[in-house]
Amino acid sequence: MARQVLRDFIDPQKLSRLAGLFLHARQPMLGNVSGRHRSPIRGSSLEFAEYRKYVPGDDTRRLDWRAYGRSDRFYIKEFEADTNLRLVIVLDTSGSMAFEYEETSKLQYARSLAGSLAYIAANQGDAVGLACAGAKYYKDIPPRRNAAHLKNILDELADVEPTGETGLVNVLHETAERVRQRAMIVILSDLFVPTDELKDCFQHLRFRKHDVVAFHLLDQNEIDFEFNRPTRFLDLEGGAPILADPAIIGVQYRRALRDYLEALKTVMRDAAIDYHRVLLQDDYGDVLARFLIGRIPRKR
Repeated sequence: MARQVLRDFIDPQKLSRLAGLFLHARQPMLGNVSGRHRSPIRGSSLEFAEYRKYVPGDDTRRLDWRAYGRSDRFYIKEFEADTNLRLVIVLDTSGSMAFEYEETSKLQYARSLAGSLAYIAANQGDAVGLACAGAKYYKDIPPRRNAAHLKNILDELADVEPTGETGLVNVLHETAERVRQRAMIVILSDLFVPTDELKDCFQHLRFRKHDVVAFHLLDQNEIDFEFNRPTRFLDLEGGAPILADPAIIGVQYRRALRDYLEALKTVMRDAAIDYHRVLLQDDYGDVLARFLIGRIPRKR
């Protein structure tokens, strides 16, 4: 029963609303079993891919005789083989993820997104893995496909606590090297990292042909910065506290945040990252629904 209570970050009603949606990759995946995702390897399927010229040794049953009648040349029909997906969730466990809005922290919100995505992927037969990206708390669970493994993922999500500085940069580089085959890498973080370091991480992941998704978790108060009197600001990642007058630093803060978000947007665009800015005030079920619907493949 204790475990069941700890897993309250997953809402069964929200999962039931998402039951008709599937997690799709934006690019072909390489897997070892049949699944619902496109593979770069041509095979036998109902989805036509292309024609290519016949070469000796090809299966003559795949010859297109209509194309032969039109062109007097032999052509082979190729179809897209479907395969399974590897989903790797990278969860930022730094102290800044303890920031709360109405008793919901960034980490709690990230748990809900991560647990729901893990459940959806496992339910459709895909492999799921988890990497906790904290300088003090690091955990790596390789992707696997079974119900017991999903339980391990959910148990780890329930136990993780935000502490210390972020280890996101190192974990993303390690993930790019460690996950050999193409995978979907889902990053859940407030991305309090210099944009030039993030650029290197994302370019590394894209070079390895991973499908990268970033959920950028922010609170509306971090954007608006509407404080009316001198306030003591705490560094949740271990730095010294700062006593400041928002009336004095407000303009500079908003300008710095705007510049950071613009630079981050450029980094995401250049690296072809599927970027989603999420506020703690947003319903995470609606966030996931928009994400999953946006990834439904278009008919060619």
